Amino acid sequence: VDGFVYMSEQVGGELRAYTSAPAIFSPHPMFENFGERVERNEACSRLGLDADKRYLLFFGLIRDYKGLDLLLEAFEKIGDKELRLLVAGEFYNDKEQYRAALDRLGERVVLHEGFVKDEDVCNYFSVADALVLPYRTATQSGVTQIAYNFSVPMVVTRVGGLPEIVADGKVGFVCEPTVDGIANAIERLYDGDALARFGDNFPEERKRLS
Repeated sequence: VDGFVYMSEQVGGELRAYTSAPAIFSPHPMFENFGERVERNEACSRLGLDADKRYLLFFGLIRDYKGLDLLLEAFEKIGDKELRLLVAGEFYNDKEQYRAALDRLGERVVLHEGFVKDEDVCNYFSVADALVLPYRTATQSGVTQIAYNFSVPMVVTRVGGLPEIVADGKVGFVCEPTVDGIANAIERLYDGDALARFGDNFPEERKRLS
């Protein structure tokens, strides 16, 4: 290969271990193919959700490295018992490993299990206060780019290329990939004007990913 385009600096570092061929960094672009935001009450109605509740979103294929178990344990520590965790995606590992935590959390977790069709993606991002990516490892994430498209604040862990994509304190929080780190970041989302401030910052941040 004569040249490369890489989407995270972590991948760039790995690439340089194999070749000195020319390479440039270009971040994973926004996913603009899922349409526009939907009015929140309408999106809740489409998904069968209670519009009086607030939702954090875990979205995408569920694999061990994506840390859903960490998020479930962190969510148990959240003081706001009216807050809901909406988990939307297809299990690619054994669902039973999450059973005990799901049982303890009960109605605080809303599980929409299975593949999410393209035309339904807008509904999930239109109801969510924020997206949480509690990954243990990562290069980059296409899910963050869906959140950018819908201007949804994020909590991501400090792994791989995620901190390159989500500027800490601008459109979300970057935290350590631990139960306490994730729980504290979620609590900070609802402390003061963080969500509104992040929303105001999206237009400028979206420019570099368009």
